[in-house]
Amino acid sequence: MSTLVGDFQAFLGSSQVTTNETVLELHSKDESYHTPVNPEIVVFPRNADEISKIMHVAKKHDRPVYPFGLGSSLEGLVIPTSDGICIDFSEMNAILDVKQDDMLVTVQPGVTRTQLNKELKKYGLFFSVDPGADATIGGMAATNASGTSSVRYGIMRDKVRDLEVVLADGSIIHTGNRAAKSSSGYHLNGLFVGSEGTLGCFSEITLEVNGIPEQIVAGRAEFSTIDDAVNAVVSILHAGIPIARCELVDEPSIEKVNQFSDTNYALTPTLFLELHGNEAGLEQDLTFTKEIVRDFGCEEIEFELDTAARNKLWEARHTLAYAFTHSTPGKKMMVTDVCVPISSLASAIKHARQLVDDSGFEGGIAGHVGDGNYHILLMINPEDPDDIRKAQALNEEIVEFALEAGGTCTGEHGVGIGKQKYQKKEHGEAFFVMEKIKQALDPDSRLNPMKLIQVKE
Repeated sequence: MSTLVGDFQAFLGSSQVTTNETVLELHSKDESYHTPVNPEIVVFPRNADEISKIMHVAKKHDRPVYPFGLGSSLEGLVIPTSDGICIDFSEMNAILDVKQDDMLVTVQPGVTRTQLNKELKKYGLFFSVDPGADATIGGMAATNASGTSSVRYGIMRDKVRDLEVVLADGSIIHTGNRAAKSSSGYHLNGLFVGSEGTLGCFSEITLEVNGIPEQIVAGRAEFSTIDDAVNAVVSILHAGIPIARCELVDEPSIEKVNQFSDTNYALTPTLFLELHGNEAGLEQDLTFTKEIVRDFGCEEIEFELDTAARNKLWEARHTLAYAFTHSTPGKKMMVTDVCVPISSLASAIKHARQLVDDSGFEGGIAGHVGDGNYHILLMINPEDPDDIRKAQALNEEIVEFALEAGGTCTGEHGVGIGKQKYQKKEHGEAFFVMEKIKQALDPDSRLNPMKLIQVKE
């Protein structure tokens, strides 16, 4: 009788199959607070045909399959829910084709964001989606990632032109093409992007990329209240200023930034801004932006043209999570995100800030205010059931507020385990359509089961 390991070794090299306990443990968790669970085996495919064969072996042995990129997800997306097969895409990390004239690139799913942009720079191009972590492109597509630059360039779903996907039955399909638009067929790109590995495994991804701007200017604007900061952003957007990044960081978070990044920013609600364009256009945009923010009581605004100064500013924003972690030894960060209509953003952030203050947790709030997406960072003791209970209750209040405002339970982190319970409330009758899609494409519920859409037996 064949064994699971033996069947994999029949077509994968010995280095591509492991049951080593240390490797299993590495694949048992992500960056979230959810309880780790070891997979039964980890396999490292190198192409779509090998993924297809993995699916056939999984069916033969009746095992679930869990796709894994770098484990940087924040809602338990990659954590196994029972013994099963973890597919690690780290050996599928080739940049396959750069079509400079079409401004397209095709990559394997294990390529990281930094790796991709390093290669694209040779062609005067860059990939705009920036979730902060150096995640894999496959993971970013699986969660419909966005980040700081989505206000101008769009989110992952806007950038994916085509996917090669291995389905649960081992068949290999393409969901799109290289054309800039199409009126043909169902929009399968939109279906698979954000599906969190529950409908298929990505083996190739074709992305739209952008030309590197002639000039980039970054800056900070300090306000006395969150209301003023958010209202200034709304006015900037209404004015048609091509803002590329627009981040809000609250006072407690600025304090952590100063401690960790050796900065001396004022302890006030602060906007981190970035504009892209040419020299003449940017000069006008900067003047207009300064006028707008001063109308909303901006106390201080300064911009940086120098690359090193810009990088330091954005490094301070991107390392906010590490700033909290380093200042609170023995605690683990619970990060949650929601997204609301921008008209509700100020009240939503104030509501979240009050909840954090009342909870007694140390925490901060930062948001992609240009698109209504904000994050709550809480420092909790993962070994303390009372801490977990209180944090989950706080998270639930934040999500309920977002849903009541016409928003969503997650703007970019994904559903995974942590946000699954809100799916039916958020989507209503459409939830049952999602169940039918899952049942049609994965009738045995083999792909990343118990995530996103949990189909009842």
